[in-house]
Parts: sequence; structure tokens; C-alpha cells
Amino acid sequence: MFDSNILIYSLLGGIIPALFWLWFWLREDRLHPEPRRMIFNAFMMGMVIVFIVLPLEKYAEKITTGLLMIVIWAFIEELFKLIGAYLSGIRKKECDEPIDPMIYLVTVALGFAAMENTLFLISSFGDGNFLTPILTGNLRFIGASLLHVLASGIVGFFLTISFYYKKFWKYIIGFFGLLVATLLHFLFNFFIMEGEGNNTFIVFCFVWALIILLLVAFEKAKKLGSKKI
Repeated sequence: MFDSNILIYSLLGGIIPALFWLWFWLREDRLHPEPRRMIFNAFMMGMVIVFIVLPLEKYAEKITTGLLMIVIWAFIEELFKLIGAYLSGIRKKECDEPIDPMIYLVTVALGFAAMENTLFLISSFGDGNFLTPILTGNLRFIGASLLHVLASGIVGFFLTISFYYKKFWKYIIGFFGLLVATLLHFLFNFFIMEGEGNNTFIVFCFVWALIILLLVAFEKAKKLGSKKI
């Protein structure tokens, strides 16, 4: 039987942490912020594409196994987050600064993480398990959610450094960034799955270290301003 309370608690548990991180990252663009409606659209786009990605991952699970399956999962997620960011913000005229692609990709990534975490909580609460979602939810808050931000932020940075380039080179550099993000996402999933949870702390520490580098990348993007590379 459907329990509306489970849905409400799961939505709150999935969305509120993502909104906190969104507030944190949007501060990087506080001098020339993007329109709120576009940030909202990008966040919602991230939530919606979860329902496109999940069936594709299920299909990939049927036709592949092992490392190839994990790689395909990672590529699907990073590709559709990029598509979501492109449709909701990057292709718009408001995307007029080098830092903007990073902002839209991070926003979509957080929307994606919010819905992914919500579905995870719905599943856990639905099984009658209330303690595990609280404990693992905290881990997803500091780990898996930041992985999405990190991977999409990397793609955004590659688009940032190619901001003033011709379209051909933008596509080439952007695709290379997509491959780097896919590799990072694959390694995260691989070490978590292979270690059966034993590597979680080490992997999360590695993600946090890379997040610091992403913050440096944001500072680099802000300094580019209207200057060509």
C-alpha cells in the first residue's frame, strides 16, 4: 500500500542535502549569477533524466557484465547529465561567461543526485528499514552526491577552457572531458563495488580531495572572465 509519508520523507531526504550543495556551488557565481528560472530548470532537468538513465542502465545490465557494464553505466550517466545541462542552460544566450557551463552542469548533477537519493530512500523505507537510510543517506550526502558534482564539474571545466574556441574544438575538448568524467565515475563505482564497502572511506576521501581541485578550477574559470585563453 502506498504511503504518502514515505514519499514526503524521501523527497525531503533526497532534495534538501542537494539544495544545500547547490547553494554552496552557486556562491562561486554570485557576482554574475545565472537567472533563477534557468537554475531551477537545470535542477529539475537533472531529476527528470534519472528516469531516462535507469532503464538504459537496466538494459546495459542485461547485455553486458563486469567491467564493461560499470563503464557503460558511468558513461550513460555522464552523457545524459551533459545533455541535460546543454538543453537547460549551456545552449541558451544567458550562458555568456566561461564559468557558466560549470554552473549548469553542477546544477544538473545535483538534481540528478537528489532524485537518485530520493528513490534510494523510498526503496529503503518501503522495506521497513528506517535506520539504514539515515546512516547510508549521510554517506551518499558526502560521497555519491559529490561524485556527481565532481564528474559533471570536470566536464564543465573542459567546456570552460574551450569557451572561446570554435565549435569544432569545443566538441572535441568537451568529449574528452566526458571521457575523463566517465573514467572517474567508473573508478568510484569499481572500488566501491569491488571492496564491498571496505574501500568506502578511502574512496570518499579521494573524492573530497578532487573536490578541492574543482574549487580551484572554479576560481580559474572566474579569472578567465572575458579574456580569451
